Amino acid sequence: MKTIEIKGKNYFGSYREIRRACRAVIIKNDMVLLSFQKNLDTYMLPGGGLEKNETEKECAIREVEEETSYIVETGECILVIEEYYEDLKYVTKYFVGKILKEGKQRLTPNELLEGMEPFWMRLDDAINMFSKHEAYRDSDEMKRGLYFREFIALTHIKM
Repeated sequence: MKTIEIKGKNYFGSYREIRRACRAVIIKNDMVLLSFQKNLDTYMLPGGGLEKNETEKECAIREVEEETSYIVETGECILVIEEYYEDLKYVTKYFVGKILKEGKQRLTPNELLEGMEPFWMRLDDAINMFSKHEAYRDSDEMKRGLYFREFIALTHIKM
């Protein structure tokens, strides 16, 4: 398993809190499953925060169903990305998964406000879109970091 560090230009040099998340890469017929926040015009791999008494694999599986309605199974963690922004450290673990069946989408109030919905995109198109992360450097450091993180994850998976 590979670990990659990303330090945002707004990193204070130390962190006071660690936030842990898990994401799943689901590829079917050269299409990758994304979570699309239509009100923010932002794409990402499905996933989210690790809950108390939950394994990392359970987190990835739960988050995929909540955001996309797909029930998946995953293998072991294949990539860890550690990001540093302001005074926070984010640790995101990536799992490759496959769809088992349809479940029930359960969005949080915030995800409903963001207009989150599942979105299938050609893998190469997703990699190309995320490769343009530097376009957000001066306007939105968090989106730049998100797109950079997803670009790294997808190119790592494709290798």
